[in-house]
Amino acid sequence: MCSICGIFGGDNSAIKEMNTSMYRRGPDQNGYFSAGSLCAGHNRLSVIDPEHGLQPMTVSYRENQYTIVYNGEIYNRKELNRELALAGITVATQSDTETVLWSYVLWGKHCAEKLNGIFAFAVYDQQEDTLFLCRDRLGVKPLYYTFAEDTFVFSSELKGILAYPGVKRELDQNGIFELLFLAPVTLPQSGTFKGICKLLPGEYAFLKNGSMEKALYWRLAPKPFDQTRGEAIETVRFLVTDAVERQMVSDVPLCTLLSGGLDSSVISALAAKHCKEKGETLSTYSFEYAYNRKNFKSSLFQPESDDVYASWLAEKLGTRHTVLTAESKDVFRLLKTAVDARDLPGQADIDSSLLLYCGMIKQHHTVALSGECSDEIFGGYPWFYRPEMLERPFFPWLHDPFARASLFDPAFASPDAGYRSLSAHYKAFVASVERIGEDDDEMYRSRIATQLSVWYFMQSLLERKDRMSMYNAVEVRVPFADHRILEYVYNLPWKYKFENGVEKSLLRSAMEGVLPDRILHRKKSPYPKTHDPAYELLTKTALLAIVNDPNSRLYHLLNRKKLLSFMNGEDATWFGQLMARPQLYAWLLQMEYWLETYRVSLV
Repeated sequence: MCSICGIFGGDNSAIKEMNTSMYRRGPDQNGYFSAGSLCAGHNRLSVIDPEHGLQPMTVSYRENQYTIVYNGEIYNRKELNRELALAGITVATQSDTETVLWSYVLWGKHCAEKLNGIFAFAVYDQQEDTLFLCRDRLGVKPLYYTFAEDTFVFSSELKGILAYPGVKRELDQNGIFELLFLAPVTLPQSGTFKGICKLLPGEYAFLKNGSMEKALYWRLAPKPFDQTRGEAIETVRFLVTDAVERQMVSDVPLCTLLSGGLDSSVISALAAKHCKEKGETLSTYSFEYAYNRKNFKSSLFQPESDDVYASWLAEKLGTRHTVLTAESKDVFRLLKTAVDARDLPGQADIDSSLLLYCGMIKQHHTVALSGECSDEIFGGYPWFYRPEMLERPFFPWLHDPFARASLFDPAFASPDAGYRSLSAHYKAFVASVERIGEDDDEMYRSRIATQLSVWYFMQSLLERKDRMSMYNAVEVRVPFADHRILEYVYNLPWKYKFENGVEKSLLRSAMEGVLPDRILHRKKSPYPKTHDPAYELLTKTALLAIVNDPNSRLYHLLNRKKLLSFMNGEDATWFGQLMARPQLYAWLLQMEYWLETYRVSLV
């Protein structure tokens, strides 16, 4: 993968600083372009055709020049190149950057409709002095932008935007509400900082003469469905297998992340089979925390540990398996680095542990396949099959919306106003979900649950995986995020996906014969958290120092009395099923670091 950034229509003296801020995303090569109204920068992580595909890339066509900066992977490159050849275009390299650029030259804004992949890119038309920006359908690759007075600035990460001198680091009330109620989830267009936005998944934009026009080129739409469950099983098997095989193309070492749960096991099993057919052996990695075997506590959402299953399946598949272990002191040490990677307080040690693991993976592999996005597509979360969770006027994965906000001074948090604002947003989004005539109430609820999961919950997981991996120059691909799978499964009757009351039963049925029954019928188990008491002690001690320091940023923002009571009380969750008391301590440590290091001003 890579990073992109640019300044359109203004002082371009900051482009090197913007580009350098993201050098970790692409340490293999950097380049710059300047002509007309655009100055752009690019950092490259070489994955396909390392000798070519240098960026920014320019081509000439009919006495005009077009230049692209691009971050992503296109999985139907060969088909597109054949279509381009029929139009008289010869693609000179094996790089998909050139394929995307020629696609825009020939098809303009409609090029995105032809791309199967994960991408964010900008193309400059020198003759028209226009800038075209585009983001993949599911938002796997990031793209931020803002207007600094009359200057348009864009970047793969927030740090690139913040490196532009005219951008203020302001957090207004909407940003506060996001952080205290929703984080690590953000609203679809929000960059959290005031005035900074994200291009939506499936959206493109044109810039000309200081104005911006945006449009969606893709949306998840309801359609009638008339196939049998047996036909649906066969189609899902083909789509998932095809997505995995397409995403295994790489000119650098590739591996898979294998937790031993259903989703990562599907990816690893299909990838291992594909490797064996080529006479190769797949490398797999699983993760564990030091001392978790001793301290693990079973819960409704995490009934058992993954580590035994991952090693067992790796042996069955014949992969070259490595177990990576995270020590509590390292998970704690990297909490601040995880903020540097995400540019926001994130998922505490869920972020920092992944950051650590990706650093270990990079020693041997540059590309990894991972199992994200299956739950959002196939119905793996409890709000898909527990109607009461969707009937509440707030995001269903937040069991207590006020849990975190209540630990802050009401004058800062404005908890009632925050709840009303975000509840109104939630209700409006739910009301916007389309329903077709044949949808019964159960099917319509599944549409709402899918849309919420894809555009909110899944985005936070994709951002986490992108930032923690790319900070270590590791490209993580997510085969389940192939838009063809989502489009198809979205319109399947809910009874196909939840047969006999089993979540993701359709995917399980499609993978019969691919996975052994021991894995195929495992109950969902999320990304693990540490259960080491030493980690909680580390985070609690560090947080107490902040709480008692009048010079800290949080000192005057917290409800110190309530927080201290919480720290001495019973354990509790505050985000989904993962974030218990130690993770809340860690998140508050990240919040303090972010406010101070990023010089955030409250407005």
